Amino acid sequence: MRDETVRLALPAAGDATERPVSIAIVAMGGQGGGVLTDWIVQLAENHGWVAQSTSVPGVAQRTGATIYYIEAMPPLDGRKPILSLMPTPGDVDVVMAAEFMEAGRSILRGLVTPDRTTLIASNHRSFAIGEKIAPGNGIADKGAVTGAIGVAAKTEIIFDMNALAIANGSVISAAMFGALAGAGVLPFSRESYLDVVRAGEKGAKASLRTFEAALDRVQSKSPEPATPPPPKATDKAADNAPAPAAVDPRLAGLVARLTRELPESALAMARAGLKKVVDFQDIAYGAEYLDILGKLHAADRSSSGAAGNFAFTQAAAKYLANAMTYDDVIRVADLKTRSARRTRIEGELELSQDQVLQTTEFMHPRMEEVMGMLPAGLGRWLGGKPRLLGWLDRRVNKGRRVRTYSLPWFLALYVVGGLRGMRRRSLRHAIETAHRDEWLRAATQAVGTNYQLGIEILQCHRLIKGYSDTHSRGLSKFDRTLAAIKLIERREDAADWARRLREAALKDSAGKELDGVIQTIKTFA
Repeated sequence: MRDETVRLALPAAGDATERPVSIAIVAMGGQGGGVLTDWIVQLAENHGWVAQSTSVPGVAQRTGATIYYIEAMPPLDGRKPILSLMPTPGDVDVVMAAEFMEAGRSILRGLVTPDRTTLIASNHRSFAIGEKIAPGNGIADKGAVTGAIGVAAKTEIIFDMNALAIANGSVISAAMFGALAGAGVLPFSRESYLDVVRAGEKGAKASLRTFEAALDRVQSKSPEPATPPPPKATDKAADNAPAPAAVDPRLAGLVARLTRELPESALAMARAGLKKVVDFQDIAYGAEYLDILGKLHAADRSSSGAAGNFAFTQAAAKYLANAMTYDDVIRVADLKTRSARRTRIEGELELSQDQVLQTTEFMHPRMEEVMGMLPAGLGRWLGGKPRLLGWLDRRVNKGRRVRTYSLPWFLALYVVGGLRGMRRRSLRHAIETAHRDEWLRAATQAVGTNYQLGIEILQCHRLIKGYSDTHSRGLSKFDRTLAAIKLIERREDAADWARRLREAALKDSAGKELDGVIQTIKTFA
């Protein structure tokens, strides 16, 4: 029996048809990516084109952006085309990114190519979760994206579309639609775009203003977006403006003392530090800050490595203030009930006058935080009763959703935030003070023999931040880093190793890189 292959004679597929226009939009939650997609589809359909859109949502509003994909083309001889559901690398005509790093990610995905793609992107930043939670400076390099755009895109339209939208009372999707019209990649008139925007009901006027401003910005190629100037204060408003609050003479005395006792190079940082410390506690605490800073400056002056720039004093002014303004329960409650915080959130959300903001905080206090508020003696006694402490922790250590817009919860947090008068007698303050003094002692001893090492030890305080579990992890890495520095403090390259330890500790929250550097040091220490 023989195997036979049967070949069917099929008709030729014919000449290739015209390809559709492909547009990829990368946007985050709240930026109107879906609205922009609908506008583009409607624009195409208004001219008899066949258009199709799909979307692939990200994990969350800022852990992953949503990719919207549109293909559109006119029907050929009454035949409807088959359109793709997803963008193909190297085959996208327009990429629109509502945030600058998303433009960079589009380049990495291969969606932007120099022979075809027009890249329309806003150059403002909306930081990702990974950038915010990094122990050190986790902000991605914006310059790398800027350099890649000049090579990867055929045409680039880059400006701050978010600022332009805010200035005109709308959202960034309207600005991006205007930029698309200005780019001229679609064969539709300006009036056609405006008809689509006008069809919207809510916010149509603001969207039209934003569209027009973005379109004019692209066509004029002006270096800055055209934003309306801020309104000038009228004479009547100036007359009714509140008079500036009188400066407390005690605070003025601290500022004068700071100017008198510290070098010029450290004044700016010391003023900022003094302001932060006084805001955290009171003027007496600010005086304590200057007392300690004066001793550190004296050690700086007596050091042979100062070289007249007093870099040690500058670093001390910054990190001492951070050490003295630790995040305890009192501080957290105080910050969450401040009107300035609510005003900032309202501005970030771009609330209109007819919208009401309701804030809900997620809090998970541990018994350690509650015990830290107690007087030092009582807190230590309670710490020596593990069974009682465990019983209390099981009742306190629970997640809670605190509705700070409700009167009961707001008053509760407001009362806790007002307990700052008890802070300097609390167990937490005693622990923080002892830890701070030990750290400053190590830095002062080091600066006499190795000036740069003294500065590096001061900068190790960058490892400590936040509260609750975040503070505990940072404190653990800080203590391990200082212990490792003691092993190599007599070496000439001790400052270099201290910097490596600190940078390794900042790179990852788990501390694996720090463990690796410590093990390396132990091999030769």
